[in-house]
Parts: sequence; C-alpha cells; structure tokens
Amino acid sequence: MTDWTSGYIADIGYTYGYYQELNPLRVKFAFLKAGLVAPEIGSACELGFGQGMSVNLHAAASVTQWCGTDFNPSQAGFGQELATISGSGAKLYDEAFADFANRSDLPDFDYIGVHGIWSWINDENRYVIVDFIRRKLKVGGVLYVSYNTLPGWAAFAPMRHLMTEHAEVIGTEGHGIVSRINGALDFTEKLLATNPAYARANPQIVERIKKIKEQNRHYLAHEYFNRDWHPMHFATMAEWLESAKLGYACSAHYLDHIDAANLTAEQQVFLSEIPDVMLRESVRDFMVNQQFRRDYWVKGARKLSMLEQSEAYRTQKVMLITYYQDVSLKVNGALGEVTMSSEIYNPIIDLLADYKVKTVGQIEQAVKDKGISFTQLIEAVVMLTGAGYLTAVQEDGLIVKAKKHTDKLNIYIINKARSSTDISYLASPVTGGGVAVGRFQQLFLLAISQGKKQPADLAVYVWQVLAMQGQKIIKEGKMLEAIEDNIEELTVQASTFIEKQLPILKSLQIG
Repeated sequence: MTDWTSGYIADIGYTYGYYQELNPLRVKFAFLKAGLVAPEIGSACELGFGQGMSVNLHAAASVTQWCGTDFNPSQAGFGQELATISGSGAKLYDEAFADFANRSDLPDFDYIGVHGIWSWINDENRYVIVDFIRRKLKVGGVLYVSYNTLPGWAAFAPMRHLMTEHAEVIGTEGHGIVSRINGALDFTEKLLATNPAYARANPQIVERIKKIKEQNRHYLAHEYFNRDWHPMHFATMAEWLESAKLGYACSAHYLDHIDAANLTAEQQVFLSEIPDVMLRESVRDFMVNQQFRRDYWVKGARKLSMLEQSEAYRTQKVMLITYYQDVSLKVNGALGEVTMSSEIYNPIIDLLADYKVKTVGQIEQAVKDKGISFTQLIEAVVMLTGAGYLTAVQEDGLIVKAKKHTDKLNIYIINKARSSTDISYLASPVTGGGVAVGRFQQLFLLAISQGKKQPADLAVYVWQVLAMQGQKIIKEGKMLEAIEDNIEELTVQASTFIEKQLPILKSLQIG
C-alpha cells in the first residue's frame, strides 16, 4: 500500500492559522528596509497551504493570482471552498509536491511561499521544491521560507526524538495521535522528575515541556510528531537554494531588522566586522540562539540607490490597526523587553490615532518639529509594524477591486463563528491580507449587520446564538451560569468592541 502521507501527520487537521509573512505586501517594505528592489507580484504560489487560510485571505484581499497545493484532501477541500465563496480565482489543489510541480498549466511566479513545511519533509520533497522554484520562479522573484533553525533547536532535539519514539512504541495506534501526544508528554514529565543528567545540562528543558503541554494538540502533532523533523543551519539552507539561483534578501520578521532589540552593542560591532553576508547571518543566529527563521530569498538581487530608497520610503502607505491607547512602548526582542522612546513614538502614534491611511512622507512632515529624524521615523515604522500595531496599505485602486471578494469571504467566516472558534481572522482589502478578529468580535459584526447598534442589543444577539447551542461565557477560568451574568459580560465586551475595535475595522473596510 502506498503511504501518500510520506510520514507527515494526516490523521489530524492543521490549525486554521494565518501567517502574515506570506502577504506579498510585506515583501515591499522589508525589501525597502534592506535596500533592495522588490518585484511587482502579480502571480503567487503557496506550497503546503494547510487549511488554506493564508492563501485565501491573500487571494481575496489583493489582485494577485494565487495557486497552491496541500497533499491533505480535507484541507485542500476547505481551501477550495473558501476560494469559491470569495470568487478570488485562487487555484488550489490536493496534490503531492511532485505531482503539482509537474503540472503543465501553472504560470511562472513572482512569489512563492513555503511556510511551516521545510523542516517537516524529507530530502526527496525538498529536492522537488527547489527544482520547482528553479523552474517556476521568475527572475527577480521572491521566495518566502520559514523553518526550524540551529543552533536554537540543538538542546531540545533529543527530547523531541524521545517523545516521538514513545508515541510510536508505547502509544496505542487505535487511540489516535492526540492520545499518543498526551502519553508522550506525561512520560517526558515523569522522566524529567528523575532529574536526569540531560536535564541538569539543559535546565531550560523542564520549562519548555511545561509550555508545550499548554499548546493546541493539532499544532503539536504537526510541529513535533511527524516522521521527518530537521532543524537546519542557515548556511545549509543557502546550499539547498543555491541551485535555484537564490540569494538571501532579508528577514520577513520585521523586528529582526532592529539590531537594538536583538543585539548588544558589542555584538553589533562584532557582526559589522564580518565581510561575508552569509557568514554574518550564521553568526547572528548564534548570538540570538535562533530557533525559527522567516526569510525572503530573491532570484537576482538588485540594489536601490539611497535616493531611490528614500523616495520609496516616503510614498509607503501605513495605518494604525491597534487602539491607540493600547499601543505599548515595550517590545520583546532577542535581548528581552526593549522600551521605545516616548519622545519619538508618541507623536507618531498620536498622529495615526484617527486610523486613517498616511504616507511615511506625510508623517515625516507632521512630526518634523518634534525633533524626529527621518532615520528615527523609519525605525519606528518598522518597529511598530513588527510589533503588530501598524500595517502597510495597498493602493486605492487595488482596495476597490479586492473589496468585493473580501466582503464575500468575511460574510462566510463570520457566519461560521456562530458555531465555531476555529477561524480568528478576517480579510482586509486595505492590508491585502488577514486581520485578527476573535469569535465574539465577529459575532458583534454579525449583530451590527442585522441592524443592532447598542452594546446591550449586540450582547443579547450574541447570547441567543450561544444559548441555542448550550454555550456559556468563561470568565477568569470560571463558567458564568446565570443568563444575566452572561449578558452582562457580553455587554461589557460589546462596549469595548464599539469603542476600540469597530472604528479600526471600518478603516480596514471590514466592519
């Protein structure tokens, strides 16, 4: 019998996550920060799209034509359903990488995304992917790839191996992967309680296992319990991609671009004295003990001149997507918590507090009397975007074209929220991708679409949806039993939603 899974977990679905680094709109600003020319992305492909949330949110929220494949037929089916509902034209398949790569009806791509699969497949599939990129990525095109990285995983790799050994040897096949995961985690905790020399040499392992036990079992199945699990040095990744003529461009994780949040002054000097870019990136991984890389690679990098870079910065459109009073001036980097300068950040946040789209050039002019230099402004924009407070914005014409597709997709997702907590994102034609919106917030939007306006009316509407399914609110770890208590809590949440979130969602052309 043929093993169509190739050792990849298939008896439990992947999570319904959305991964913003796959958004082509993010490529532009990351490349700009790196001083590189970014391609215009008209055609894109995602390999291993999981439940299809990212590929569908991006296809609906932009004019980019997307293709993709995921070998799991149930996941591919859901992805196809979303594409049909939105009318985005995304072409999604349930084919193995080798079969998909040999299709004769695929276009050449400006952008290929490979998120969350590279570390969990075998070398045979890696060769297929690299060859596909070599043949189908256009000159000047961009690859996004994320993968588990060494040295950050070096200490935990033996423990992961032991957990999978237990799941395969002791776990009962008929009880399913979740039962085997729970058994492996319990076994691991008992082992660590004996204080083995491995745990004494790696004291962080105990805390890491505690955190793992708290995570979604669907996520853990795909993260740790596949047959193949291969964290990789950055230099090894570069060797893999060399035959596809790809060179490293920059990190897709915006906070990586801020050295002050990740490296000490001494480390920054040390890195600056390494002339080779690739070696410098490898050394940086040791400095931050990198566990997971999110990178852009390009087929033929081209440098921007300083004039071109500064002009492009000033035309970049951004908007605030967090309630302005909730923007924290603290952000976590590799060095731990870093505090941003209130003298620089507060004037920028205050200016954007109307949730209207502004160019970086407009912000520059508005805050120039505050003593904020252009260099400081750019770093602030990168930092705020990396922290999730700010987003890049599409051109007006693209927003208009995308909105008819995002409206259809969002209506479908919001209606699913009546009975499910699976999907926590909606599509924004403004951002060209997904925006985090929780279940109750989606239900408040549904209530508003039914003509409800006041917090109490929204609360009653949502309570009726919950009550017909026997569901109740959990507050501070305790279930609220009384109807009045449930409605009261929903009213509080609805008031907060109307005050803080609804204005932002309207600006994002979601609400």
